[in-house]
Formats: sequence, C-alpha cells, structure tokens
Amino acid sequence: MSKLKPPITKLDHVRGNANAPVSLVEYGDFQCPNCGEAYPIVEEIVRELGHGLRFAYRHFPLSTAHPLALSAAIAAEAAGRQRKFWPMHHIIFENQQQLSAEALWAFAETIGLDMQQFEKDINDRELEDKVDADFESGVRSGVNGTPTFFINEIRYNGGYDRDSIMAALQKNTANHGSI
Repeated sequence: MSKLKPPITKLDHVRGNANAPVSLVEYGDFQCPNCGEAYPIVEEIVRELGHGLRFAYRHFPLSTAHPLALSAAIAAEAAGRQRKFWPMHHIIFENQQQLSAEALWAFAETIGLDMQQFEKDINDRELEDKVDADFESGVRSGVNGTPTFFINEIRYNGGYDRDSIMAALQKNTANHGSI
C-alpha cells in the first residue's frame, strides 16, 4: 500500500477545508488524456463535497509522452504566483485539445494575468524546481502514471469514475467523521 510522501504541505495547491475529514491528492499531467477525462469528475466531486473535502493537485508531467506537460505545469505555477493557479489549471484542462505553447500564453491572458510578470515567472528556474519536486514526491509515493490519486495519504487504486472515487472517499471518512 503506497503512502503519500510528503503529506499535503503549504507548498501544495489546495482547495477546500484544511480541516476536512478527507483529503484527495491528484498527481496529474496537463497533457494526459486520462487526466483530461478525470478532470470534470474530480471537479464534480470537489463541488459536491464542498467543505468536507480538501483537494490538492501535484504535477507529474510525463514529458516523454507529453511534450507540453512540463511547459503547462510551469505556466500553472507562474499563474499561481499571481494567485491564479486554479483558473489556469481549469482553463488548461478545459482546452486540453488545443494545448500548445501559444495557447498557454492565450490562457494566461484570458484569466487576466499580468503578462510581463507571467513572462518573467515562466523563465524562473524556481518554478521548474517546484514541478520537479512534485514529480519526485510522486516517485517516492509510488506514482508511475497519471492520474494517480491518494485519499487520506493512501494510494487509491480504483476506477476513475465518479461513483468509484466517491465511494472510496466516503469509506475513508468512516474513521474521520462524515462528509
């Protein structure tokens, strides 16, 4: 049974209640078709569970198979510096079929980023280091593909459909209170 290493920290991009009875961590790749299919399901679950769930996203770009994954992850991190990680996360997944280097710039403009700051940030080596740190934590946690989910720090190995993930989340709250 694989365990999340490290647990969620202040360096993670997190939505929801920090004291929620259940946490869901996704290791994802913005260019991965399976992550693209999981995206609306995860969003539905996040909306449905509201304050009963803490959701974190970590980067696991599979650059050999997905040549734009690293650039997309860095663009999301750059958006995060302007407090717009989640809008960038959403727009990339919602437009995954149009993903390109040019599209990342268009997405940044669409979500209202300061474009000069965005350009400066995407060239900052610290952001690539952050993506690399997420990737390394995934390797240490036993991630070998995307998407990979952890529920309350334990790897989830079930289906990626809404009902399977929701059942696992609800099962994991049995010892932590109700959702």
